[in-house]
Amino acid sequence: MAAAYELTRPEHRGRFQVTVYQSGWRLGGKGASGRGPADRIEEHGLHIWMGFYENAFRLLRECYAELGDDPGRRFADWRDAFSVEPAVGVMGRTAAGGWEPWIAAFAPRTGSPGDPPSARQRFTIAGYLVQIAGMVRAALASLQFEGAASPSSAAGQPFDLRSPDELAAAIAKILKYGVLTTLAGALQALALLETAFRVAAPAWFGRLRGLVEAVATAVRQLAEPLAARDSDARRLWDVIDLNLAVMTGIVRFGLATDPRGFDAIDNYELRDWLKLNGASASALDSPLMHGVYDLAFAYAGADATRPRQAASVALRGTLRMFFTWRGAFFWRMQAGMGDVVFAPFYQVLKRRGAAFRFFHRLENVRLADAAALAPGERPYVAALELAVQAEVRNGGEYRPLIDVRGLPCWPARPDFAQLAGGDRLAREGRDFESFADRRAARALTLKVGEDFDAVVLGVGLGAIPHVCGELIARDPRWREMVENLPTVATQAFQVWLREDFATLGWTDPRAVVSGYVHPFDTFADMGHLITEESWPVRPRALGYFCSALADPAPAAGDGPIERAHGPSFASDPDYAGRRRAEVRDNAIRFLARDAAALWPRATGPAGGFRWELLADPAESPAQAAAGRADGVAAGAMAASANRASGASAAAASDRAGTASTGAAYQASVAGAGLASVIVDPPAAGAQPSEARFETQYWSANVNPSDRYAQSPPGSTRFRISPLDNSYDNLTVAGDWTACGLNVGCVEAAVISGRLAAHALSGSPALDEIVGYDHP
Repeated sequence: MAAAYELTRPEHRGRFQVTVYQSGWRLGGKGASGRGPADRIEEHGLHIWMGFYENAFRLLRECYAELGDDPGRRFADWRDAFSVEPAVGVMGRTAAGGWEPWIAAFAPRTGSPGDPPSARQRFTIAGYLVQIAGMVRAALASLQFEGAASPSSAAGQPFDLRSPDELAAAIAKILKYGVLTTLAGALQALALLETAFRVAAPAWFGRLRGLVEAVATAVRQLAEPLAARDSDARRLWDVIDLNLAVMTGIVRFGLATDPRGFDAIDNYELRDWLKLNGASASALDSPLMHGVYDLAFAYAGADATRPRQAASVALRGTLRMFFTWRGAFFWRMQAGMGDVVFAPFYQVLKRRGAAFRFFHRLENVRLADAAALAPGERPYVAALELAVQAEVRNGGEYRPLIDVRGLPCWPARPDFAQLAGGDRLAREGRDFESFADRRAARALTLKVGEDFDAVVLGVGLGAIPHVCGELIARDPRWREMVENLPTVATQAFQVWLREDFATLGWTDPRAVVSGYVHPFDTFADMGHLITEESWPVRPRALGYFCSALADPAPAAGDGPIERAHGPSFASDPDYAGRRRAEVRDNAIRFLARDAAALWPRATGPAGGFRWELLADPAESPAQAAAGRADGVAAGAMAASANRASGASAAAASDRAGTASTGAAYQASVAGAGLASVIVDPPAAGAQPSEARFETQYWSANVNPSDRYAQSPPGSTRFRISPLDNSYDNLTVAGDWTACGLNVGCVEAAVISGRLAAHALSGSPALDEIVGYDHP
């Protein structure tokens, strides 16, 4: 969408006629959402925008401004569609073996993502070092004074250094006179480092190595004993320890002056690199580190015992996330991502004259015959082979959006009434978003020079082996990319509850929380979305859960591509259904066994989840009221176990101890059986059982294009850039490309789309694409 948006800008004066070919009935790919029963929002995963998404917010803000003249539009401005979310959290073990959340709230910052770049946003490694030193200094002072306000003198005074000689003298003084034998001295040394990183040329940083290493050693010796005070001190120490390792490693490896930037350490696994630079074993196994891996689905084969993420990608993304955000750390969408993001983009593109061809599945990118190329002529795409999944009645145009109280939205199912033979297609159970459903109305071949001039290939990485066989066969770079840049399936579920989370025992602020047990390691309270839905009786809470989903064991004959991207199930129509049933079972077990650590009073007197808490969109108000009364009685009898104590160890599965893993933060899926299931409520007097979970929503994100692109050590060099001009009329777009951020998220996808537009048109200018050339 970002590439289409850029290419249709009015400044191009109609130079590009854009046509979008989309399988199924909706846009969004991994970010798609739909409205199901009671207009409830059904996502393919958990989607929260981050405050450093500069490119994504810029384009979306422009999009809303362009639609601003639409009368009666409920989200008239981008700020109507987003709200700030200052808190982020991780789940950690208590000394008694239970679980407790550690929530950090970030005070608002000036500005908003998408504003013109500010001086504070220093996308340089030297700029990050300044902020790391300052953060460690502030955290150390907080640890020393047990979180109380400390005297400004104790936190270290800034230095006024006018020359390298003065800096060298200050360093020598600290190292010579035993300043680092006290915490006050360590704070002063950190203040000196902060000043040095700010004023010294990066080429001078090598002379700081001795001071950096001495400070890290002293801080660990002096402050680590303070971490034993309580769990808050332990978590704060983990932050200090890990950031000391990052600062030490950047200086040791000379990353501030290396032209490769963070890519110089791409071959290192993140934890290995941090350990090499002094991080302790406890910090490397801390909830904070688990959260870093959880949010990027960074486990080999979705195996929680095999964390695997390139140090380069992890550091670049984490430093951007923590040090360059504006306004708020997180921004929550006020409806589904399809409603807030892809519906406005669709409407703007339609206004600009772009064409959309829904129900068009890409089958093959056909290259020109190499033997027919003239000397010096670059290879090019000669044709696109597609399957037309369904025809629109009377040859018309498919209208994909529905109105939900003034908000244009995507439905969770296609509108079969608009399709030729729609009644028959519905009876046959056509699943237009399932890779296994290969049925089609006809084949269509688009030819270069007749139907198109250039191609922006915007499919997910997992789909490349299925639609780009010729590219993989002819071009070693494409083959190496699909063999060495793996993807992972994801899983997610949503539960609507009759009682709010506070009543169920969650006592902390609302936050996005990672680091919990697999198969669902990430959780978010999304109750703010309930008012956007149309329930007969409004639920009181809504929870989203997600994680990675392991593929079946590779078959004996599978090659490196199948091992990297999971099985091809084109000839196995039941595969998606089996995986969906697996996710359902994972979710039921999770609620029965692990939800108690989050919501102690969601457990019944005999243990297990109180299934009557689940709200059913098919229930009448009288049925819902009766169920709520039963739930209140059950809740009154439930044991009020404190989740921070060992008594709540119903979360018995350790992170590394569960066999199945699961779901989706920045990943999602188009298809794999997304139809909601409504079951009859239990008869009067019957005890609700786990069968009631059938009224909720879950997703097994296994389609090739919906798999999440991972970044294991050594994989960055295999990514292909949208700016690559090896093919005369082909560019690529997606978070799997070499876009400068190289991690699966909305911002990476938008950067990539803008780069693809630049490759075709020269616009936008590269210096307008924030962070694409991040070191």
